[in-house]
Amino acid sequence: MNAPHNAPGSAAAQDPTFSRLHNATFLQACLRRATDHTPMWMMRQAGRFLPEYRATRAKAGSFMGLATNRDYATEVTLQPLDRYPLDAAILFSDILTVPDAMGLGLSFAQGEGPRFASPVRDEAAVAKLAVPDMAKLQYVFDAVSSIRTALTQDGKGRVPLIGFSGSPWTLACYMVEGAGSDDYRLVKTMLYSRPDLMHRILAINADSVAAYLNAQIDAGAQAVMVFDSWGGVLADGAFQDFSLAYTARVLAQLKRTGPLGETIPRIVFTKGGGLWLQEMAALDCDVLGLDWTVNLARARALVGGVENGPGKALQGNLDPNVLFAQPAQIAAEAAKVLDSFGTPYQGKGTGPTHIFNLGHGISQHTSPEHVAALVEAVHAHSRALRA
Repeated sequence: MNAPHNAPGSAAAQDPTFSRLHNATFLQACLRRATDHTPMWMMRQAGRFLPEYRATRAKAGSFMGLATNRDYATEVTLQPLDRYPLDAAILFSDILTVPDAMGLGLSFAQGEGPRFASPVRDEAAVAKLAVPDMAKLQYVFDAVSSIRTALTQDGKGRVPLIGFSGSPWTLACYMVEGAGSDDYRLVKTMLYSRPDLMHRILAINADSVAAYLNAQIDAGAQAVMVFDSWGGVLADGAFQDFSLAYTARVLAQLKRTGPLGETIPRIVFTKGGGLWLQEMAALDCDVLGLDWTVNLARARALVGGVENGPGKALQGNLDPNVLFAQPAQIAAEAAKVLDSFGTPYQGKGTGPTHIFNLGHGISQHTSPEHVAALVEAVHAHSRALRA
């Protein structure tokens, strides 16, 4: 087994990006540096599949009561780390906090998804939109700072903390539809019949998301992720104009370093975006997240780059429904994902690296014991790949 690359005396130990962490594996992989195992975390890891999460939500009284309370948000962010040896924490929040701060009135009914009281469906509603005062989102930034403090042990963080936002297009889908959608009829009607209005919404969203992520960085987020959850519902051509271009606008405004001079990796995940992987390679980000439809070996060849040259780290991409199989099958499927990527770069510079994740968020019906089997399998098999 290789020695940890943030061990005392190593080059990484002198870099503020890594030196303030006990486990910097995730950040090193984001920046295409060698690690002794493939780091892993899971989208929605702080969530409904954990009984302790459900208990905390019951205390909070509602989803928004949970998300807007610094102490509760800190508690549920840490819960999966207390159960599993994951390599990163992700802020507990929701992708729709930004449009809520615009005054659209976000709510979560029991057993239903998010809903806006004031959807944006005409010219007058679009004209009212503006980048929100970030003070309205102070509860998020307070949670980021609180989580960083809670993660600190012996003067160092246990693992890095990821901040996040929805992409401009994904936010627009919810803002126009007023809730989740099966056919995206309302938002696509606006896109095709009044593209001027859609571009106006997306520009405001992009500038809002950039300000929001920068404030998370200032509060202590050590990496930031843009969730383009609905980019894959767009037609070819429309994706480039209405999703990719505005994700690029966000990235162009993001801070590259944190308060202590540490590098802040930027991650973009587009569900259903495998068709446009080569075009996404031009994004000014460090990591591309992939859903389970994408072949990792092919993705590595297309965008993973070469030793000491440009490229993207790749994140993903186990089908979340694998976790309903038995532990032995889960381990076998995890090994297939790792083997598909192949042995990550092991040199002293930079090269193709992999961060293990699911291809989308973990289901609320997943057994916590099955997650334990997955984490163990990923760490064990990824170390064996490097042996």
